Amino acid sequence: MTSFSIDPSIAIAGAVVGLMVGLTGMGGGALLTPILVLFFGIDPLTAVSSDLVAAVVMKPIGGAVHLRRGTVNLKMVRWLVAGSIPAAFLSVVVLTHVTDHEVINEIVRQLVGAALLLASVGLLLKGAFTGRRATVDAQEVVIHPGLTLAIGVFGGAMVGLTSVGSGSLMMVLLLMVYPQLTSAQLIGTDLVQAVALVASAAVAHVLFGDVQIGLTGSLLVGAIPAVWLGAHISSRAPDRFIRPILPVILVASGMKMLGVPTTATAGVVIGLIVLTLLTRRGAASEPPASTKP
Repeated sequence: MTSFSIDPSIAIAGAVVGLMVGLTGMGGGALLTPILVLFFGIDPLTAVSSDLVAAVVMKPIGGAVHLRRGTVNLKMVRWLVAGSIPAAFLSVVVLTHVTDHEVINEIVRQLVGAALLLASVGLLLKGAFTGRRATVDAQEVVIHPGLTLAIGVFGGAMVGLTSVGSGSLMMVLLLMVYPQLTSAQLIGTDLVQAVALVASAAVAHVLFGDVQIGLTGSLLVGAIPAVWLGAHISSRAPDRFIRPILPVILVASGMKMLGVPTTATAGVVIGLIVLTLLTRRGAASEPPASTKP
């Protein structure tokens, strides 16, 4: 796809993923890259490169909504981008100078699959952020510079190599370090820091990767209005119905990217769905915690 013509099917895929990004702060690379590879037959390096360039436009739209709502911790953002910007750029340079194009595509495919499975495990272990309540204002959270910088470095490298991580991986790590943040604060902070992160990775992919303008344009036609809508919803409403779906999608995508047979993938996905339903039912049936001192 080298022309500027818009592909309606890819635009629809961009809209679906854009809505997910706006609603949850996740799903950009974690959903879009495997969709492009598995359903549209686009080679992995091109999918990652074009996905990241599209994310440069998507992320600021969602981040701007959360900035206006006051759900962004700017101190945390500064420490995250201090690590993620150089890590994202350098990881792309290293990857694209290692070997030939076919081997790079296979490396990227394997890395994306592994990153998706890692992200899904993190979400499952942390309960997918369901039902979080505000404990402090976003600006009052005490920052841990070393840990936050390390999260930025790790997330930046993963995004540069796979386009996965600015939401799905980094969000889980931020929750571990800052459990007092609400879901909206996590999403807002992550979306804003991801602007600089994906810009750094996108510049590296423009210089050294394989960006296709027609593919990127098609993605943006659907994604721009969808991410705006999703961000407005997530900044006001709970997302308990969206987040439990993400680990299932990530596991399925990751297994297919790694070449796992469809029957085995389907079995694991069905098992996860059953586990998720049982877990949610058990949580709903638990009596509320006592409020007595």
